[in-house]
Order: sequence, then structure tokens, then C-alpha cells
Amino acid sequence: MNISIDREILLENLNTIARGLPVRSPMPILTGIKLYATDTDLYMTSSNSDISVEVVINDQSLNIQEPGQTVVPGKVFIDIIRKINSKKINLYVSDDKVLVIKADRGEYKLQIMDAVDYPKIDFVLHENPLTIDADVLKGVIKETVFATATSEKKPILTGVNLKNLGGKLIATATDSFRLSQKVVSIDPEYKDFNITVPNKSFDELLKTIDQYSERITLYFGTNKLLVSFKNISFQTRLLDGNYPDTSRLIPADFPIVLKFNKDELVEAVERVSLLSPRDKASDREITYSIIKLSIKKDRIIEISTTNASVGDAKEELIPTSIDSTNPITIGFSSRYLIEALRSFISTEVSLNLSGAIRPFIIRGDRDANLTQLILPVNME
Repeated sequence: MNISIDREILLENLNTIARGLPVRSPMPILTGIKLYATDTDLYMTSSNSDISVEVVINDQSLNIQEPGQTVVPGKVFIDIIRKINSKKINLYVSDDKVLVIKADRGEYKLQIMDAVDYPKIDFVLHENPLTIDADVLKGVIKETVFATATSEKKPILTGVNLKNLGGKLIATATDSFRLSQKVVSIDPEYKDFNITVPNKSFDELLKTIDQYSERITLYFGTNKLLVSFKNISFQTRLLDGNYPDTSRLIPADFPIVLKFNKDELVEAVERVSLLSPRDKASDREITYSIIKLSIKKDRIIEISTTNASVGDAKEELIPTSIDSTNPITIGFSSRYLIEALRSFISTEVSLNLSGAIRPFIIRGDRDANLTQLILPVNME
């Protein structure tokens, strides 16, 4: 293999390929990047247990003098290309089986691995793909993935469930203590599907499409999802198992509806939670700040916390509107509330309550298809 290419083009594609590199792997060859040069194109591939990424470079700066393939140490290769200042880079495999990187007056040699040993990865373009705007997909991921579980006790909950019901793509995430659900319209003629994508895969996909705003194509396999855009194929495994039916979690009616300026509510909750006691969820290693929200008789909303070892805090907020004057006190995780609120683009949000120990939901005036649900904490 002997090629030359502009450094900027190579580095841009390597930054994408890095999404599929494992931090560590029982298969050393998977810590490498597979380079495969044909007569006209350069293919680069990376893979870990969840994600496989392939880019195809067919840039005018690419000059393939000799086709071939090899596997190079991924992290080291990327670091070298990132530090090099040369405009043009030449890559070739020497007679002593090393990859030589030549850039201006610099020369670097990397030990390589045999491409024959690299696992065969099929980026299969199945029939009947679904096309969706990149910005829509980014919104779906951002507004749901944070609510997935981090514990592996219930593996299915570590992913975002995507299902199509009559032209409505419903994305749902829950960790058993909260729920996030986003609904978007898609082709009404598209076939129904029900899949669950690992949260780590969605995190990496979000970073990969961050600067992309055109159309993205989704290909659904038996146990894989392939996302295709530009010159990139991003493939993730799917989680096995049936995602729980979460529709019954959302209360049917809400006798108490409180509307707030979102930023004012976030800031008040952040301040009060500084003094709040910590409560450890049963399936997590981290703790949560527990606060209370109370409706006072004078239609003032009080956010408060009591911590015997630190002190107390309370703030009063005047909601933009309130439907009920019935006194109520409800406790919950401040972190859950803040993360839920930040998923909205709305400036005004409503807290819809049905009781002190029943789940409450949050909606926004500009987020008609987004629902956030939080389970309260029993304060007695």
C-alpha cells in the first residue's frame, strides 16, 4: 500500500473513525484501524463490541500509487496525524512490514498488524431504508438518552427504544425512576419496527453527526442498525429483549398544573439543591439531591430542602400560572428535574401533578411532542 493525501482530509475522517475504537479490547487487533486502499478509494474501519464505523475517502487530494491493506495502531496513528503540521502526508507499507508516515521532513514508523486477522464487518444496506433529517435525529437523541439506565442489572433499560406506530416514531428512555419520550412524524407508509439502541452508541452517533444538518438514512437489520450519511457508515448492535410498556406510567389527568419560566425554575432548583441531603438510588453508584416543592395557600410555590448535617434552604417562586390552589408537597431528585428541564427548547414549562406520591410530567410550550416524567420520593 502506498498513498498520499491532504492531512486535513485524513484527520477529519480519522476523528470520525475514532468513535468506533475501544478503550481496551480482548482482541488486540480491534485497537487498530483497518486501512484498505483500492485503485480509487481509501476505506478506513474501526470497531468495538457495540459500534463499527467505516469511512470511504474519494477526495481529489487522494493519490493511490499502490493498493493494499493493513491495520495500524489506532490511537497512536491518530495522535501522530493530529500533531503533524504538513499539508500533505504519504503513507506506505515498507518491505520490513511497517507503516511509514512521511510528512515534510518528518518520518514515523508504526508496527502494523495483518489485515487478514481483522474481523469481517458487513455494513449491509438493507431494503426499505428510513430517511430522516439529521437535526430531527439529533433532537431525538439529546432529549431522551440522558434518561437511560447506567446499571447493567436491567440491560434493556440502558438503551433508547425506537418504535414506529402508524407514521409516528416514538423514542422512549427510562431508568425506572424517570422517563423521557419524544414523538416525531415519519413516512406514514413505512413499516412498523421496535428496536432498542444502546445509550453509548447514541452518544457516539450524536458526536459524529453534530455538524451535519442534511438527510440521514437508517437501515434496520435483525440485530443491527446502520446509519448512513456523507461518506460515513455508523453501525451499532441492538439490545436484546422486550422493552417494557411505559404507556401506563403516564397519569391520565392532572388536577394541578403549574407553569414556570424554565430558566428561573432551573436556577432556583440548582441553588436550593446545594444544601439538599443525598439519596442513593438502588441501582446506581451516584447520589441524588432531594428537594421538595410545595404549593402554599397564597399561590406561592416554595422549593425547599432540610439537611440536618449542613443546613436548610428555601426559595419562593411565583408561577406564570397555576390551575389549582390545593396545598400539596412533593419530593423528587433535583438532578432529574434539571436534566429534564434542559431537554426543552421552550421558555415556559408546565409541571403537571396528579398527587404527592404519583409521577408528574413536564411539558413545554414549544415542545409539543416531548414528555418528561419523574417519579417522586416519599417524604414521610
